[in-house]
Amino acid sequence: MALVACGSQAKTTGSTASAATGYGGYGGSSSPASSTTTAASASTVRLAKTSKGKILVNSRGFTTYQFTADHRGSDHCVKVSGCMSIWPPLTVTGRPTAGSGVKKSLLGTIKLPNGRHQVTYAGHPLYTYTGDSSRANTGYFGATSFGGTWLGV
Repeated sequence: MALVACGSQAKTTGSTASAATGYGGYGGSSSPASSTTTAASASTVRLAKTSKGKILVNSRGFTTYQFTADHRGSDHCVKVSGCMSIWPPLTVTGRPTAGSGVKKSLLGTIKLPNGRHQVTYAGHPLYTYTGDSSRANTGYFGATSFGGTWLGV
């Protein structure tokens, strides 16, 4: 269930104000590795080149993940105790914005129980990992926890 994040380039417009959280997007907690990013011109997600190919990263350059226990347009992690504290959803205020190489038409959001909006790509919710200490980290691809496997996007 891997998504391919390659495609035509989409322009990021400065008129779309968005706040993308790298970590702690659910419930407001944050990890020491990063903090909330707010910038009108920052992309919510963009492509980054890694040794494993191109992957989607958040506005701070940290890897985004998808969870195999999710269903299209539905976040399963929110239903599992402790999951969101380890694998926070990538959230946004307003519309998500596409960085270089990301198809804008594949970006969307779903509403979480706390009222925040989680970014989706091709209908699949996106997450970050609190254990990532470096940008575009691929070391946690294939990690299994909370009833599913975490894949790079």
